[in-house]
Amino acid sequence: MTYKIELSSDEVPKQWYNMLADLPVPLPAPKNSEGKDQIAALQLAFTKAGLEQEFASDRYITIPKEVRELYMEMGRPTPLVRANKLEEYLNTPAKIYFKREDSSPTGSHKLNSAIPQAYFAKKEGVERLTTETGAGQWGTALSLACNLLGIDCTVYMVKVSFNQKPDRKNIMHIYDSDIYASPSENTKVGRQVLAENPDHPGSLGVAISEAMEEALENDEVKYSLGSVLNHVMLHQTVIGQELKTQLEIAEEEPDVMIACAGGGSNLAGSLFPFIKDKIAGNSDTQFIAVEPSACPTLTQGSYDYDFGDSNGFTPMLKMFTLGHDFVAPSVHAGGLRYHGMSPIVSLLTKEGYIEPRAVHQKDCFNAGITFARNQGIVPAPETTHAIKVAIDEALKCKQTGEEKTIVLNFSGHGMLDLKGYASYFEGTMQNAK
Repeated sequence: MTYKIELSSDEVPKQWYNMLADLPVPLPAPKNSEGKDQIAALQLAFTKAGLEQEFASDRYITIPKEVRELYMEMGRPTPLVRANKLEEYLNTPAKIYFKREDSSPTGSHKLNSAIPQAYFAKKEGVERLTTETGAGQWGTALSLACNLLGIDCTVYMVKVSFNQKPDRKNIMHIYDSDIYASPSENTKVGRQVLAENPDHPGSLGVAISEAMEEALENDEVKYSLGSVLNHVMLHQTVIGQELKTQLEIAEEEPDVMIACAGGGSNLAGSLFPFIKDKIAGNSDTQFIAVEPSACPTLTQGSYDYDFGDSNGFTPMLKMFTLGHDFVAPSVHAGGLRYHGMSPIVSLLTKEGYIEPRAVHQKDCFNAGITFARNQGIVPAPETTHAIKVAIDEALKCKQTGEEKTIVLNFSGHGMLDLKGYASYFEGTMQNAK
């Protein structure tokens, strides 16, 4: 029986896969809002390399040797594991596999984009990167990447997560970053939000605005984003390319592939190399994006042009959105509390290649605990969303007798999210209305 499939260091992908080259219909271009030129502002906020990759049309883009070496040093390739004990517990004929992105030093998939973004910034002479973070996983990853490459890092962390997850702050401090609870007094945007509502819990939209304000007003500073934009999706495809090789070794064809979805990064990274095959007519795999009922962007949002941040610093992107002023309830899956979604993920959902599902947080934590009790690994609150649906699909197989192969991306561990698990066990956790 298969337990774990590991690849050697030299099997780290040498190229990123660019989904833009294979979309079934063209991706709608970003546009400015009336009377403003946010597209021009992108050139001030982002690195040249980031913008080149954002609009690149090449199917594959070479990963620089230095980035690939850092990938190896930070734990790539990551293992693919068969969830045998979970299968046995569920008494299902389905096979369940999970790709362990939690095995990185920062405990999630986010380093896959943090490393190249910091690398390109360093090459361009950038002195400091600013960013936002929801649950803290992206902020932690960029803090480490900047530290490895000798760049300063400033992180605006959504206030409710800042208070819920103190150990994320501690790790960012270990990696020598400055962290502010957002909304903060450190920016004009933050001060304006606090003047209107001193008790504002924060949102990713506000945190993005604060980080972008700093980049737009300081020549030596650039902004770095952890999800949503095309170049971030690009970097994450090392996951799916490794996964393809591992499933070939296991002699498995995935019937169902699942990832949680906030801005789209881990979903894109794990699924895009497979969705490419479905668009080409060579696959019948079902792709499922799982989001919180508290922030149902794909399942209840509108497919429309909207800003990526609350203040309108970014261009308007065609995506599923709940509105750039949306403030999600303070559920523990902070990385999934974003009003919008990657334009590419949104387009593929609109075209029917990705099936979205929304789930309640108590059900997700219950699934995460079931997983931990059988497989030993405590999942991040975000990751429990993918686990919940994987269990649902495995139980359907129990009813039908189908021997499906189910693959989920295990996007991060929950060892710094134990306050959420405590809330579950204490009975104080609520599902959002």
